[in-house]
Amino acid sequence: MAGTKAAELPRKAYEAELLRLQTELVKLQEWVRATGARLVVIFEGRDAAGKGGTIKRVTEHLNPRIARIAALPKPTERERTQWYFQRYAEHLPAAGEIVLFDRSWYNRAGVERVMGFCTKEEYQLFLRHCPIFERMLVESGILLRKYWFSVSDTEQQDRFRKRLEDPLRRWKLSPMDLESITHWEAYSRAKDEMLIHTDITDAPWYIVESDDKRRARLNMMAHLLSTVPYHDVPPQVLELPERPPSTGYERPPRDLQTYVPDHSASL
Repeated sequence: MAGTKAAELPRKAYEAELLRLQTELVKLQEWVRATGARLVVIFEGRDAAGKGGTIKRVTEHLNPRIARIAALPKPTERERTQWYFQRYAEHLPAAGEIVLFDRSWYNRAGVERVMGFCTKEEYQLFLRHCPIFERMLVESGILLRKYWFSVSDTEQQDRFRKRLEDPLRRWKLSPMDLESITHWEAYSRAKDEMLIHTDITDAPWYIVESDDKRRARLNMMAHLLSTVPYHDVPPQVLELPERPPSTGYERPPRDLQTYVPDHSASL
């Protein structure tokens, strides 16, 4: 249920701190690139908990060739026959890369468990294998960070309602999302059991209170930065060269090419 809500964070303060943290994330990215580090950040939580919005702000100013998002669709028939972690392992970073998982292998502990998309045996096997898998990642040198976005039932329902009424955000709402409302306690129990088995010293879970989206974004970004030992990497020295003198090139006549109509002139 919803708890006591903190005072709303003023937009001006939010935007100023967001820009500062995003600047630090760019520094983190350059450190990852220069040192060959490998960083994995997992975003988990209930539907409409604020994961997507936070990922958007984290990556807004990052180089997509270095920092990429892994948001896997439901497995194909072939992938269903693979080792469970196999399709996720394919998206792990190489040296100098950051991967942000918008949902991850923890699907098995959440939606698959609650909605019956896996067997009880597959679920129990996951709980045994997951800590081993993550220890292997950490021991191989991967920096693994796991965030659970916690949203109250009333706030989730309010966000669902707003998505339903907003044509720009209706695509975010699926029948599965709406069905999660009727399985609130089942998801709560599944989350609690997941944390018991997978909140390990080598790869702990960090809970992000996300009823206030602005605070959640800032808190998550600040925490991530505080857990990685990055430092400023001197930027490559670049100089803008002088444009050489013309050698007689002439642009082709406009009527030989097709231009986009000036829609803005009608505004």
